Amino acid sequence: MKKLLVLVNNQILISEIEEVGADIGEPDCKLINPYLLNVDEETLSPWLVSVTMQNTFMIQSDKIITITDPKPTLLEKYETLTK
Repeated sequence: MKKLLVLVNNQILISEIEEVGADIGEPDCKLINPYLLNVDEETLSPWLVSVTMQNTFMIQSDKIITITDPKPTLLEKYETLTK
């Protein structure tokens, strides 16, 4: 499922997200093709692109403040970028 995530560091991501089984303290959310949202400019850029070539990341759910559905226009922009 493609969702908008607000992280505890105030970054806003749009990503495919999967919940995975994990031990307590281990990463339990898989982010696939996460993009960072620049709210002021309404632009998307690949998350962590300056430090890795990966497009799949594991993250602990306690680093996520909220998960919500993106606006249709934002979802369309994301889907165009990830084709």
